[in-house]
Amino acid sequence: MTRSRTTAKPKGIRRFERWLVGLAMAIIAFVLERIVMRSVRKHGRPGESPPTTVTSKGTEVDIE
Repeated sequence: MTRSRTTAKPKGIRRFERWLVGLAMAIIAFVLERIVMRSVRKHGRPGESPPTTVTSKGTEVDIE
């Protein structure tokens, strides 16, 4: 005979604590995203090089 355990829903102060932690994590994620997006807009993407033109002549490829 096997018994399956189920966890009860958090009640009272524990429920409020979980809600508060979730809210704090959402605020932190929002602030970090704003900081990263501002940095990307201001400085552009690092390592971005101009596009390369490739010209093919038969079997040879010249990169300009």
